[in-house]
Amino acid sequence: MTEKIPLSKGRKPAQGEKRQFLTTIDPEVIRQVKQAAIALDRTASQIVEEAARDWLELHRAGRR
Repeated sequence: MTEKIPLSKGRKPAQGEKRQFLTTIDPEVIRQVKQAAIALDRTASQIVEEAARDWLELHRAGRR
């Protein structure tokens, strides 16, 4: 008899010290982020985190 391996449901937990952040974004932007992630062999989370870091760096520079 073969063993049935339970399928995991839901999202995988964040790696390391990362935490989930829920926000509302235009559906077209979400679609474009997902397409970019696929094209770059990255996750949508990595794309959004990079964009947020770039935005924060740009705005920190303006305060100096």
